[in-house]
Amino acid sequence: MQIILAQDIRKLGKAGDVVKVKEGFARNYLLPKKIALLATAGNVKRIEARRALLREESEKQQKAAQELAEKLNKLSCTVTVEVNDLDKLYGSVTTADIVKALEVEGFTIEKKALVLDQQIQDLGVYDIGIQLHPQVTAKIKLWVAKK
Repeated sequence: MQIILAQDIRKLGKAGDVVKVKEGFARNYLLPKKIALLATAGNVKRIEARRALLREESEKQQKAAQELAEKLNKLSCTVTVEVNDLDKLYGSVTTADIVKALEVEGFTIEKKALVLDQQIQDLGVYDIGIQLHPQVTAKIKLWVAKK
């Protein structure tokens, strides 16, 4: 039976794909839960139109993310932390600390968008990645200084 997936299903396909599945799987699971539609001519046209709108929206989001990335790539933030006598941090610099430093500079970024390669537990300069879009990543310089 030919169906059109309404959402991504692991090992079967992505939303909008036309796939062939067993009739029982489609009638008992996919169709009642509205995970898929029958592959009729009308449904195929509707999905193609929706796919075009989603592609256009994604391109707009990517362009906006690219513009924001250009601004962020020029940015340098400073986080001041408490240190002991040996200049070691009490704990580490967290994503929440970095988000606060970005807010001071005028940028609102979610914590989960930050990409930390390692924990920041020493004073110094670090390159921090920010995932703005699946294809757009920005890099900022983060200065960790003592109070």
